[in-house]
Amino acid sequence: MSKELIDVLDENGIKTGEILSRDEIHKKGLWHRSIVVAIINEKNEVLLQQRAANKEKNAGMWDISVAGHISTGQDALSAAAREINEEVSVSLGYNVDIKSFRYMFSYRTQQKYSEDFIENQFYDFFILRKEKLNIDDIKMQETEVQAIKFVTINELLKMQEENKLVERKPVYDELVNYLHRY
Repeated sequence: MSKELIDVLDENGIKTGEILSRDEIHKKGLWHRSIVVAIINEKNEVLLQQRAANKEKNAGMWDISVAGHISTGQDALSAAAREINEEVSVSLGYNVDIKSFRYMFSYRTQQKYSEDFIENQFYDFFILRKEKLNIDDIKMQETEVQAIKFVTINELLKMQEENKLVERKPVYDELVNYLHRY
């Protein structure tokens, strides 16, 4: 498998022109960009994924529907569509079009998980509403995810309160506000 190459950013989110592997970026603690996507069904429930037990960070925790790095030369919308098409494939030939996404906002975080894993990341948050999305039809990437489920606003808030969710407070706050409007 080839290494995922990512654009290095400065602290303002501007590309520096340097391109490194995902591992090198995290080892050096360099700024880079990722996407997070909340997939919402017609019942106004959010698809959550439980991260695989062998993940280097947040193993076994519940997370937003899809998250991933933006590869070098790629824009956020294309990365969001790629991540969904890689991680969440539905057996009925389901493919996501970039026009289906609703951009919500961007934010940045800094976290140090270990001496060799420092995360300085900009996130672009999107929402994807999808009707007739049956949990039994969703096939998650088994190396990344050990379980999936749809949750209501109240279940999401309870999971956040109980620290069962990957830390993404700005995303969950905006998501709850969005869901309350529908």
